[in-house]
Amino acid sequence: MSVKKTLTALALTLVMPAAALASEGADRLTSLLEPLETLEARFEQLILDGSGERLQQANGQMWLSRPGKFRWEVAAPYQQEVISDGSEVYLYDPDLEQVTVQALDQRVTHTPALLLSGSARELTESYEVTRHQEGGGESFRLVPRSPDTLFEELQMTFRGEQLAALQMIDSTGQETVIEFSDVRTNHAIDDRRFAFQIPEGADVIRDTH
Repeated sequence: MSVKKTLTALALTLVMPAAALASEGADRLTSLLEPLETLEARFEQLILDGSGERLQQANGQMWLSRPGKFRWEVAAPYQQEVISDGSEVYLYDPDLEQVTVQALDQRVTHTPALLLSGSARELTESYEVTRHQEGGGESFRLVPRSPDTLFEELQMTFRGEQLAALQMIDSTGQETVIEFSDVRTNHAIDDRRFAFQIPEGADVIRDTH
């Protein structure tokens, strides 16, 4: 991805210490995320292998209410739901009639599907953050400080101070790109949206790790 920078910005980058750049990026990302109380959006998700070949494409809708509540619905090509009620996370696969349940702990909230529902300050403390200006938008590169994550790099892109995309790369080089549209923020979302009733007859797997 080519990034255009003005000569002034380039000069500032060259003379500014790395620690100052990291602090500036974390502070700016926090200022964008802290006011976020609720978010609703449609999404398009693309998964690429390490060589750039497309493995999967999906679309759906998501809702979140901070802290800790989240609903992620993949509508096509295969239906799947991830729901957090603030204490537990449910992964429901209707085709398999299977529900996986795990506690909402620090490790789980650092997975891509639930990153945004946590604390902005905890996010910037858990990742090394660098900021890049991109025309009318800006992006943030986050590298985990701990090896206990599902990905090695995360990029968050904002346009007009609104989240526009997430890009994640795991240890195998597999890349997940999620682009958001029809974004609404800080409006009332019924708490029932984040409640999950396990379907009768579904297999339930409880992950205690």
